[in-house]
Amino acid sequence: MDLLIEGYRRFRARTWDRQRTRFRALADSGQRPQALVVACADSRVDPQMIFDAAPGELFVVRNVANLVPPYMPDKKLHGTSAALEFGVRALAVPNLIVIGHAMCGGIQALLQGAPKETPDFVESWVAIADPARQAVSQTPAADRQQACEHEAIRLSLRNLDTFPWIRDRVAAGRLRLDGYYFDIRSGILMRLGADGVFAPVPIDAE
Repeated sequence: MDLLIEGYRRFRARTWDRQRTRFRALADSGQRPQALVVACADSRVDPQMIFDAAPGELFVVRNVANLVPPYMPDKKLHGTSAALEFGVRALAVPNLIVIGHAMCGGIQALLQGAPKETPDFVESWVAIADPARQAVSQTPAADRQQACEHEAIRLSLRNLDTFPWIRDRVAAGRLRLDGYYFDIRSGILMRLGADGVFAPVPIDAE
């Protein structure tokens, strides 16, 4: 905790004064984020940092392996789906992004089994991406992890299409879906193209 408190003190000393006006505006007028981002809970991957976003610009949903479950409006607990509903229906975000990353522990658990220390929830959660695991089953072992990380993003985007209020907004041109992949080793961000292939995002503006 000492490390976190020191971070808070740096925030107050260096950042708060620069951002005070922004926070006041956000408090007075509410949030209007430009994108809802479904990201992994991995501590090495921070969407705010990757996109250099200011407070109020991103509505971020984080879970193990950046997975979107299929639409299931029952009485069970659906944290990710509830965040999607709030961001899309209440905040009316114009962009919805799924961002995965290299060396994802959740995808590793999908491929190799959940760690023995996590018997309660991890295995059933990552099973959402079992179709991605099956899709890469014939991929050479050395490439299978990255291939599955890519495929899990594609699967989450397909699962987003099962939410009727997402599908309707996309069809009406009010919501755009995108997939990204961040390599924590190189700092390179890749975007999923219309051809289904991930390609590096150009560093310089086109």
